[in-house]
Amino acid sequence: MANSASYNKRQVEKNKRAKRKEKLKKKEERKNAPKSTFDDMIAYVDKNGVIISTPPDDTNPEESGPDESGPDESGPDESEEKD
Repeated sequence: MANSASYNKRQVEKNKRAKRKEKLKKKEERKNAPKSTFDDMIAYVDKNGVIISTPPDDTNPEESGPDESGPDESGPDESEEKD
């Protein structure tokens, strides 16, 4: 009976060493892996609503919406305020 107890202890220690070794291996792999930057995480949406990884090409300002064209130059109608 004493032999089986010591055998179990050896097996437990062997399993612990194996797990520890595997854990260190994974840690080294994560450490040596290339770092992701903020630019890698950026996603853009094109005019059709599709998510893309490159910034959209804004060479045609006529196609842009009214939000991007700037403020309206007509201003408020001053004739109504002078009554």
